[in-house]
Amino acid sequence: MAVSGVTSTTTTASTTTSSSTADAASASLNYDSFLKLLVAQMKNQDPTEPMDSSEQIAQLATFSQVEQTIKTNTNLESLLARTSLSEANAVIGKTVTSADGETTGVVKEVKLYSDGIIAVLENGDELVVGAGVTISDS
Repeated sequence: MAVSGVTSTTTTASTTTSSSTADAASASLNYDSFLKLLVAQMKNQDPTEPMDSSEQIAQLATFSQVEQTIKTNTNLESLLARTSLSEANAVIGKTVTSADGETTGVVKEVKLYSDGIIAVLENGDELVVGAGVTISDS
C-alpha cells in the first residue's frame, strides 16, 4: 500500500480545512456586524420609546441561530473531509476500471480534491473515481 497517496490526501485536506476556516471567518464577520448593529440600535434608541422586549428577544434568538449555523457548517465540513480521506484510502491497492472500460489498473496512490478523488494507477494513468467506475480487489 503506497503511503505517498495518503500524504498527498492529507495535504489536500489541509487546504479544504483552510477554506473552511476562511468561510467561517467570513461568516464571523457577518456575526460581528450583527452584534455591532444590535449594540448601536440599543444605544441610539429613543428613551421615551424603548425597544419592545419581544423584538429584542427575537433579535437575540436570531443572533444565537447564526452562531449555531456557523458551528454546524464547520463541523460538517470537517466530517466530510474525514469521510473523503477514508474513501480515498480504501481505493489504494484496488483494481479500478473506467466506465467505458478503456482505462484499468491497480491504484498506486490517490489525489483528493474538494470535488472528488483521482486514482493514480501503477502505469501512471489517472482516473477520476466517480459514477460508472468499477472498483475490485486486485
